[in-house]
Amino acid sequence: MLDIADELARWRARGRDFAAATVVAVSGSAPREVGAALAVDADGAAIGSVSGGCVEGAVYELCQRALESGRSTVERFGYSDDDAFAVGLTCGGVIDVLVTPVRGGDPDQDGGDGPGDREAGDASATLAAALDAAAGGRAAALVRVVAGPAELIGRALLARPGGGYTGSLGGDPALDRTAAAEAAALLDAGRTDTRAIGATGERCGEPVTVLVESSVPAPRMIIFGAVDFASALVRVGKFLGYHVSVCDARPVFATPQRFPEADEVVADWPHRYLDAQVSRSARAARTGPGGPHAGEGADAGRAGGGVDGRTVLCVLTHDAKFDVPLLERALRLPVGYVGAMGSRRTHLDRLRRLRAAGLTERELSRLRSPIGLDLGARTPEETALSIAAEIVADRRGGTGTPLTGAHTPIHHDPPPPRH
Repeated sequence: MLDIADELARWRARGRDFAAATVVAVSGSAPREVGAALAVDADGAAIGSVSGGCVEGAVYELCQRALESGRSTVERFGYSDDDAFAVGLTCGGVIDVLVTPVRGGDPDQDGGDGPGDREAGDASATLAAALDAAAGGRAAALVRVVAGPAELIGRALLARPGGGYTGSLGGDPALDRTAAAEAAALLDAGRTDTRAIGATGERCGEPVTVLVESSVPAPRMIIFGAVDFASALVRVGKFLGYHVSVCDARPVFATPQRFPEADEVVADWPHRYLDAQVSRSARAARTGPGGPHAGEGADAGRAGGGVDGRTVLCVLTHDAKFDVPLLERALRLPVGYVGAMGSRRTHLDRLRRLRAAGLTERELSRLRSPIGLDLGARTPEETALSIAAEIVADRRGGTGTPLTGAHTPIHHDPPPPRH
């Protein structure tokens, strides 16, 4: 649901009631992943998607019914060989969808006099806080019950960095504490996933399954080298949802006018700028509630602050005096991707210099160079597409080979996060 938080926050602020359908489980080949959402308001307007079109009509009707009943429900959609006209996924996969009604306006005024009304109001207040956090670019994890006792389905709590939480899943208080701890771990990795927890908070026993949706600031793409290829890569990076920074030591080239779509353009030596981002991340990691860097930690939690396991570093300078000091640092960081532009001859010379600087073969194996997949690219735009394709394949566990005639999965399970 948080993938469409911006629009849903606007709906709620305008007092518009809506129901949100969220994919909570996927098996087989399915077009959308866990966390994908479709929402329908009381006037029938719809945003988002849960299946790419296969079951949208049926989910739309479920949302309308949830608005009428005020109750959350979970429905399964899958391919049916027995009934070719049944509503299902033609790709052969199976998805479970949680549908939750949310009241617009002031969430604290949503609860009525009955226990069910109060529970719905509590859930709406938690969902409203989650939408506000996601729309505001603040880190938070929305936890909702998607399987277990019927009276708990749809109940929600909101976990924040550091382990704090608001709301309740409606069962044993230990369930809330355990769910919040699981959510904090997923939030730290920037992941959305499900977890099974015992109804009284233990790791065994009758399970309650919760969906944890992590809302984290946009991942960073830092492009080093204010060259023509960088301009094209900025546009592709923004299209993929990255917060894009461009850094170059030459002030005449590192200007916002040359990169109007970049979120940040910095004139600084690349290795010095990267050092500053690493220091910013370290300060944020030391920040605790009320700690001496509390303000800094809040800022670093927003898009554009520091580096983490999702950060992409693209080195386009292909100049040893910039590349080597930068890569010496970058290849020792737990970032998501490090790629460097240059010919094969440049790459071999770069490896020689990096070995001389003390990098190990394991560290050097992380370097994607020459950067990008072999698409036969010639223009800056084609080269940017080649680089972006490699980044996506690396992030999603893809092979980069054509799907035509292949027997590999179309949709991959995400690789484990880097630490």
